[in-house]
Amino acid sequence: MFRTKKNKSQWRSATMKTGMSLAATVAPDVLRRYASDQIVTLAKLVVENAFQPIVEAGTGTVFGYESLMRGQDRIGYDTPVDILDEAHQAGQLLQVEQMVASRALAKFATLSNFSTSTLFLNLDVRLIPHGESLVETLLQHLRKANIPPSSVCFEFSERFDNTSVPEFSGLVSRLRKAGFKLAIDDFGVGHGEMKLLCDYPVDYLKIDRHFVAEIDRSPRKRHLLKSIVNIAHVLGTRVIAEGIETEAEFIACREYGVDLVQGWFISRPTTHISELAPSFPHLQELGKSKRGSQSLDEILIRKQIELLPTVYENDSIDSVFELFRRNPRQAFFPVLNANDEPRGIIHEHHLKEYIYQPFGRDLLKNKMYERSISHFVEMAPIVGLDSDAEQLMAIFANMEGSNCLILTDNMRYAGVVSAASLIKVINEKQLKTAQDQNPLTGLPGNRAIRDFMRQSGRDGDELRHFCYCDFDNFKPFNDAYGFHLGDHAISLFAALMRRYFFAERHFLGHVGGDDFFIGIVGWTKEELTEILDRLISDFHDDVRDLYSDEDRAAGRILGHDRTGAEALFPLMRCSIGVIELPGGLVIDDINRVSAEIAIIKSAAKESEEGLVFHLLQRRESF
Repeated sequence: MFRTKKNKSQWRSATMKTGMSLAATVAPDVLRRYASDQIVTLAKLVVENAFQPIVEAGTGTVFGYESLMRGQDRIGYDTPVDILDEAHQAGQLLQVEQMVASRALAKFATLSNFSTSTLFLNLDVRLIPHGESLVETLLQHLRKANIPPSSVCFEFSERFDNTSVPEFSGLVSRLRKAGFKLAIDDFGVGHGEMKLLCDYPVDYLKIDRHFVAEIDRSPRKRHLLKSIVNIAHVLGTRVIAEGIETEAEFIACREYGVDLVQGWFISRPTTHISELAPSFPHLQELGKSKRGSQSLDEILIRKQIELLPTVYENDSIDSVFELFRRNPRQAFFPVLNANDEPRGIIHEHHLKEYIYQPFGRDLLKNKMYERSISHFVEMAPIVGLDSDAEQLMAIFANMEGSNCLILTDNMRYAGVVSAASLIKVINEKQLKTAQDQNPLTGLPGNRAIRDFMRQSGRDGDELRHFCYCDFDNFKPFNDAYGFHLGDHAISLFAALMRRYFFAERHFLGHVGGDDFFIGIVGWTKEELTEILDRLISDFHDDVRDLYSDEDRAAGRILGHDRTGAEALFPLMRCSIGVIELPGGLVIDDINRVSAEIAIIKSAAKESEEGLVFHLLQRRESF
C-alpha cells in the first residue's frame, strides 16, 4: 500500500522521534555494535552540520563557513572521523558524505549572505575514485538552490596522500572545470602538501593549528609562517590560519600576511543559523588603526593600479574572443569567479592555436569538445593592496615570466600592477622619503619614523627599543643665544647619534626641533644603556662650549619659561625615554606606543641621569 504525503510525513516524523529516542535511551557503545548495517539511516537521524565562520583578517567580515559534522557521539562515535571510517568499512561512505554535503548546501542556502560567501567542504581521500558521482550530485543541488559552484570550496584532507590516488588528477581537473574552489587542509602536518601546492592550482592553503598556537611567542613559527605566506602568494594562493584561539595569535597571523582566519577566538562552530554573524566587531576594532591610515606604499600603489576588464570563468569563449578583439594591445585579462575573486589570467597565446587553426573557434564552442575558460586559466601572483612595494617587487623577481600581480581589496579583485609600475612606485617612495627628511640634519622625518615603528611593532622576533630624545632647557638657550646656535646644538646632537648608531638595523629620525628618535632592534637593555649614557654625557659636555664663560661657570642662565615668567634654567642636556618591546610581543596599533611617549619623556626629564626605560608588557598588546 502506498502512503499518502500526509502519511509519509507522519511516518518520517515518527521514525525521527523513534531514532532520537533510541539514541537517547540506548547506550552509545551498544548502538555502535549494530551501526555498520544501518550507518546511513542512523547518520540521517543524528548527524548535523555545524558551520564555523572563516573571516577576512583585515576587516573582520565573514568570507565563508567550514561545514563540520556534529552529533555522531549520539550513536557511539567519538569523532566525525570514527563514523566516516565505519561508513567506509561498510561500503557506505559515499552515501554518508553525499547526505552530509547536501544538507550543508541546504543550510548554506538559507543564510542571508550566502550569495557573497563560500562554503568549505571536506573531501575524504577515499571518495576520490567516486568523485564524479559526488560532484554531479552537488551540481544538481547547486542548480536547484541557484548557488554558483565558485561558492563551494573542497578541502583536501591530509590524513592520506591525495596525490597517490590515480583518479586524483582527473578529479581536480573536473572540479576546476565545474568552477569549484580548492583548498589544502592541515598544511604542514599531513602528506604531500608541497606536491599539491606545486602541481595543482590551489585557491586556499589552510595553515594547521600547530603552526599558529602561541605564534606570538615563537620566532621559529613566525619565520615559517612568513615563508609559507610568501610562497603561497607568489603562486596565487590565499592563506587561511586555522585554530586561532587568542588575540595575540590573531594579530601575529594577520600582520604576517595571512588572508583569512578561523578559530575559537573568532567564533566556535554552531549548528544554529541564528548564531552566525555576518561580521565580528571585535576584529574590526583590532584592525581599526591599520585601516584608518593607509601606508605610503598603499597610497602609491593605488595610483599605479590598472583596472583591466575581467573575464568570468563561466563566461562563453565567444566573450573572450570579443574582449581581445576590442582590446588589441592587451595580451591578457584577469579571470574572476562568480564571487569576484581572482582565479588567475587568460593569455592570448593560449587561444592563438585555435584562432589561427581552421575551424578553431567552432571547435572551442563545440560542447562535445568541452573546452571552457577554466581550461585556459593561468595562475598569477595574488596579493593584498596593503602589501609594501618591496614585497611586491620581490614576488615579481621570484615569479619568472609573470605578466602582472593581481591586487585584491578585501579578497576581491582591485586591479593589476606591472613591474614597470612597481618601479615607479619605489622611485616615488624614495622621493617622498627624501622630501620627508629634515633639511637641517638630513634625518628621516615623522612618516619614516612611524613606518619604522609600525614595521618593528609587527615583527616580534627580537627585542626592540624605541628611544625618544628631547633637549632639556633648549628654549632659554635658543632665546638667549639665537637660532644660529640653537641649530648648531641640534646638528651637534645629530652628529653624535650617527657616531654611536651606524649599523644598518639602527634607525635615526628627527621628529622636529629638538626632538629625535632612535630605533634599535636586537640589542640588550644593558648594551643600549651604555651607549645612551655616553650619548647624553658627550652631548652635555659638547654643548657647554656653546655657552658664554659666565653662564658656563654659573651652570645656569636667566630666561623665560613658556608662560613668559623670568626664571633661572640649568644648562642644556638631553633626556631620553626608552620604550622596550620584548621579543614575542606583536603590536598592531602604534598609537598605543605613542600614548606612552609623553609619560616616559616626562619621567626622563625628572630623573637625575636623564634616561628612563619602560617595558611594554605583553598584556598591552591587543
